[in-house]
Amino acid sequence: MVLATDIAELSKKRTESHLRKIKAAVSSKPIVMRAECAHCPNLTVIDTPGFVIQALRGEPESLPDEILSMVKALAAAPHRLVLFLQQSSVEWGSSIWLETLEEIDPTFSRTIVVISKFDNRLKVEFEKRSEVDTFLSASGYLEDNIRPFFIALPTGRRTFSNEEFRRQIREAEDRGFDEEKYGSCIGFSHLKVYLESELHNRYRATAPATLELLDQRCREVSMDLARLNRKLEAMSDVSQLRRSAVLHVASICNHMLALLNRTDDPALGEWGKTTEEERLDSGIGGWPGINIPVKPTTSTLKLYGAAAFQRVVCEFCHAAYLMECTKVSKHEVGNVLFALDGRGGNNGLTEAAAQIAREAAQAWLAPLCDTACDRIEFVLQSLFDVALARNRSRGSQDRQNVEDMDGYDGFHAAVRRSYYRFVKGLSLQCKQKLQVHLASVTSCYSHICYGKEFSIGVETVTDSMFRLCGFISFDLSDSGSVLEEDQDNMPPKDQQHMTPPAEGNELDEVLRENQAITPVGSSLDFLSDVHGDKRKNNVIPDDHGPREKHARINRNTGVKSGASYSTICTKSAECFAKMRNALIETYAPSAFISGFLEPFISGFSEPWLFEAFILDLIPLTDGKFMDMFAAPGAVDALQNERHSLLERRAMLLSCLKSFEDISDALQ
Repeated sequence: MVLATDIAELSKKRTESHLRKIKAAVSSKPIVMRAECAHCPNLTVIDTPGFVIQALRGEPESLPDEILSMVKALAAAPHRLVLFLQQSSVEWGSSIWLETLEEIDPTFSRTIVVISKFDNRLKVEFEKRSEVDTFLSASGYLEDNIRPFFIALPTGRRTFSNEEFRRQIREAEDRGFDEEKYGSCIGFSHLKVYLESELHNRYRATAPATLELLDQRCREVSMDLARLNRKLEAMSDVSQLRRSAVLHVASICNHMLALLNRTDDPALGEWGKTTEEERLDSGIGGWPGINIPVKPTTSTLKLYGAAAFQRVVCEFCHAAYLMECTKVSKHEVGNVLFALDGRGGNNGLTEAAAQIAREAAQAWLAPLCDTACDRIEFVLQSLFDVALARNRSRGSQDRQNVEDMDGYDGFHAAVRRSYYRFVKGLSLQCKQKLQVHLASVTSCYSHICYGKEFSIGVETVTDSMFRLCGFISFDLSDSGSVLEEDQDNMPPKDQQHMTPPAEGNELDEVLRENQAITPVGSSLDFLSDVHGDKRKNNVIPDDHGPREKHARINRNTGVKSGASYSTICTKSAECFAKMRNALIETYAPSAFISGFLEPFISGFSEPWLFEAFILDLIPLTDGKFMDMFAAPGAVDALQNERHSLLERRAMLLSCLKSFEDISDALQ
């Protein structure tokens, strides 16, 4: 037997210790005391701290607000009765806590107002009967249908009956009070009768729902117990485990198909990701080569599945359109021009610009395509967790056809790894497909960069030999000015006709003579012009004989002096834009769909690809397959869980039987 004073002292010590630990004035964490006695209703009483207006010395200033917030939170539950206790020395008009009660329970349908120490007020406050009746009615402060209770439990008088309490009121007041109207509200016994009646009515009203809930929980525990028994039996049945594994994987795949068909179950707010969350979680970061943030209009929406896939594709296209071909240096332009055998004129300019654009497109667009594939790979891999959540949320429906596989951590890890490899394979295939498209767009055989001005000429072996040995002259200044027309070793502009070599010995003479000279516009003079050196080229004064024929041959190749550096840069930017637009408008979207979605979807609906997906799970030997299920201690863990379920089912059945008896008694 423990004295009540000892319990109170222990509660005080625990409270002070807990408050010191959390560094707060009050705490909503309850101190639970369980009491059992005969003829006592089964209920929970929550005793909260009393309201205070101002903190005392040594108490935190926030104490009144903390108490008020805690009481509101505890009393907010609609199934709880609120017992408001107030001393009789407080006037109705001064009770600031009635407003708080109206916030918690506006209609006072579950609130009971109790005024304590009423006998003290009788002795000093009332002089006539009307004053007593006015105070008992709480007129103007409570509705007419709300009746507060008035009690007094002074020391040494706790055994007084209601009749004795009312007699003392009559003796204290010559005129007494309206016993017919207020007699049932005075005395602790009447409060006790009212509370028991209220509990009885609430028990009777909630009995059917409570019985149904207890019965449902008993059925759930029985189902869990049966499931656990099947698991224990399956631990020794490999064929059954294989069947369950295939059905489980098929169920996950079906949920993935539903997610790719734009479903919103489970909740997008919980499982969806914004663009920024995708970048952070994937660790991929921004788009390579783009220095400004790429934010599509849907970047703030939480998406998954096909919607998130489409957003990544749109974001890729947006990033690609932001990428432009930057201006290249004169050295790079010169290198390309010489590599192209020095073909000048419009055709030479276009070919040089196209070559610069090809190199830029291959260098900048390829990383962009790889990043898009990596982002889509992350989106599809994230779909696995969403499918698992959807499978769990619909577990009661799926268990009719699919074996439960909860608890097999090794198996679930193997399924996840297999799925990730499947998606990784799709990503690699899509990257390769995009590289093929990029190579096609940037191919020298592609006519994307060439307009009507481009044509492929046919030249003879002799023409080609003379072109390779021909004179090259380019102007790489930004102004695009041409070289001096009277420069040495340059053919006259009015000479428009070339007499082709008719004799073989004449051709040999031309070639031998050409080897003995340094042609104008050679690599040395070209590089000096790049650096701004305009010195005269070394020339041979004699312009007769075979060299004159050589000059005529050179003019016939179509070379024009004064190729503009700025023109080449402009043309290369145009070519790059054409290649970029062709890739992102014609090839990339279809490549993403055919590379990810089509095989992804068909992979879960066509048997051959589905078998490929689980190829590393099912063909394992029995020993290796069982390793995914029979982890060390797995059987003992299942046995312990089964024991706990048996105990829980026994307790629930006992509660169900007891409440059925109570429900019958309440009728």
